[in-house]
Amino acid sequence: MSEVRALIVDDSSVMRKIIERSLRQAGLESLIVFEAASGLEGLEVLRSKKVDLILSDINMPSMDGLEFVRQLHSQQLAPGVPVVMITTESSEEHVKQAIQAGARGYIRKPFTADQVKQRVLSLLSPA
Repeated sequence: MSEVRALIVDDSSVMRKIIERSLRQAGLESLIVFEAASGLEGLEVLRSKKVDLILSDINMPSMDGLEFVRQLHSQQLAPGVPVVMITTESSEEHVKQAIQAGARGYIRKPFTADQVKQRVLSLLSPA
């Protein structure tokens, strides 16, 4: 697979590293990662960087993941780029909210590299 540029939005730096490692274990070895600790920071990153994939937590300070996804779509910061929500939230309502906000996938914590592979690789266009 060719180079993939991913934005990981999570308020935990440890979780951002775990997600990055899972992406690499899923087969994305040519991976460039941009990180943000909140939805607000994620929007700032998208104003200056092009990405192929966005993975975002839901529960974060300043701007949560649902509002982040709504804003990135309304501001057209990453048109066509798949967004996968990664969260501890397990209710169906949160899944519905994430999909309605524009997310294309949903992964519950804790997750495995295989789960990341299943949910993420199918969303990336072949190079």
